[in-house]
Amino acid sequence: MRLFGLIGYPLSHSFSAKYFAKKFETEDISDTDYQLFPLEDIYMLPSLIHRLPDLQGFNVTIPYKSAILPFLDFIDSEALAIGAVNCVKILRSDSGIKLTGYNTDVYGFRQSLIPLLKPHHRDALVLGAGGASKAVCYALRELGIFFTIVSRSKQDEKQLLYSELNQNIINDNLLIINTSPVGTYPETQLYPDIPYQFLGNKHLLFDLIYNPAETRFLQKGRESGASIINGSQMLELQAEKSWEIWNGL
Repeated sequence: MRLFGLIGYPLSHSFSAKYFAKKFETEDISDTDYQLFPLEDIYMLPSLIHRLPDLQGFNVTIPYKSAILPFLDFIDSEALAIGAVNCVKILRSDSGIKLTGYNTDVYGFRQSLIPLLKPHHRDALVLGAGGASKAVCYALRELGIFFTIVSRSKQDEKQLLYSELNQNIINDNLLIINTSPVGTYPETQLYPDIPYQFLGNKHLLFDLIYNPAETRFLQKGRESGASIINGSQMLELQAEKSWEIWNGL
């Protein structure tokens, strides 16, 4: 049995296991399973890997995309530049176990965003400063889009607080990306605290959340005339890229 999975905490919001179960069935991939491994602490990872000798790779989600870095033997150059890993390949041999980290979030985000970009999407607000935010910022740099990170507390002087957002800032940033978990199931009534009344039909709102399919963030954007997209396509693209890495394709 070949085993793959997802680590993070909590994992009640995740669709990854369902996605891979459907993939294995549709593509007639046998003797393979994908499971959820909720870890209350990242330091539980080594024992998990040793306890499951069939585990050949796993995805990483909140809150461990950056915390996992010290546990890896090798880190792909792109993931190292991003500072976050969401895909790990396990190599087992007589000499021991080696973990290599990759970031497939950046691929999934970039490929799902590009078809929606218009010439006026030159500046962006990135809501949140966690591991997913790092992949998004990396992709935006590649695409030549200037961005400003918005968070609840400033980690450097270039960032903005939610309380600092005003009409001029919203008008100047026609691409707004939510990388925070705010609004994820089951707390679907929550949404990032931005001034939605200043959104218009030139805005594009991208929410990395895919459960629910339309968060309050996206709903409020749609009601203001903005274009919206959730994270479901990004999830699928990054999952397929992870599968390629695990299988050496």
